[in-house]
Amino acid sequence: MGQYTQETRLNAICPYFTMFPLDFPYGVLEQHASPGEWVADPFCGRGTTNYASRVLGLPSIGMDSSPVAVAISQAKLANTNPEAILRSAKEILKVFEEPSEIPTGDFWDWAYHQTVLQALCRLREGLLQDCRSQSRQALRGIILGALHGPCGKTARSYFSNQSQRTYAPKPTYAVKYWKRHNLQPEPVDVLGIIKRRAERYYSGQRKATGRVMRGDSRDEASYQHIDRGIRWVITSPPYYGMRTYIPDQWLRMWFVGGPPEVEYAMDGQVEHTSPELFAKQLKEVWKNVGNVCVPGAQMVIRFGGINDRAAEHLPILDDSLQGSGWAIEKIESAGSASKGRRQARHINNTAKPPREEHDVWTVWHGG
Repeated sequence: MGQYTQETRLNAICPYFTMFPLDFPYGVLEQHASPGEWVADPFCGRGTTNYASRVLGLPSIGMDSSPVAVAISQAKLANTNPEAILRSAKEILKVFEEPSEIPTGDFWDWAYHQTVLQALCRLREGLLQDCRSQSRQALRGIILGALHGPCGKTARSYFSNQSQRTYAPKPTYAVKYWKRHNLQPEPVDVLGIIKRRAERYYSGQRKATGRVMRGDSRDEASYQHIDRGIRWVITSPPYYGMRTYIPDQWLRMWFVGGPPEVEYAMDGQVEHTSPELFAKQLKEVWKNVGNVCVPGAQMVIRFGGINDRAAEHLPILDDSLQGSGWAIEKIESAGSASKGRRQARHINNTAKPPREEHDVWTVWHGG
């Protein structure tokens, strides 16, 4: 694979629990796609496929049922600049001088300095009221990426008390940890963090074409506004048994309009109660996305398994493709989850080696 044609820092604007390396969609599209061909990802997650398309100058469509995923992916397609992003943040803070609601309780007292939490609540209210402009969508993505993370020894990069970068800290454990280590939240410069991140991520980006929408990819109605012209589908559905990616995003979910506490409901997600039901629901996704593809379109699926489920992943995926209108052309090893940023790496039992993952290439013949 050749070198990236531009700076790719924007792909790291916000970590996400289920993700794959940029090299995967970039390598496929760089080698095989032609200019102007549309790319889609029905499980877009943090928008890696959409961002690879942007880097290569290809138009793309993304879909996800998670509002956090949609917000991150929209930020990766935003055509804006650091000055416009910072201006949007200042405008919101000027209009929303006092937030109408500030979460309370031990967690919030220890997670954020009171001045920081107030500023975040003001920005949250402004973005919930209006996030139509691309500068505001970029701002929302920046804040989601800085909402929680480690406390650096030099300039602060995150708004929170000491936290993991990927996972939202669970309240009971986090409060005990902060109290035990006497880690007090600091009054960080919210606009300063936004400014530095805006300059890092949105300087010199290539113009993007496409859009990201919130929808259940199993539902045919979610595709009604997509033209039937998709040539490439590059995706990685949640691996069978992977069910914690909603609660692990709970703080980011709060910022985009969710409740100020952890939710464990999995509404709108592919069911994991049995391999058969899981495969059946994936089949609906493959049919739906196929129906907006051109004849001969190709879909490349990265898929693997997790160690706490005995079911083998390739038979599940094969079952989902039977009768879907997609025919398997080839199956290639993608290595294991220990290589790069992979879904299973974050959930596998560390006592066992991660399973091998595969890239499954398919072609659309119609249902």
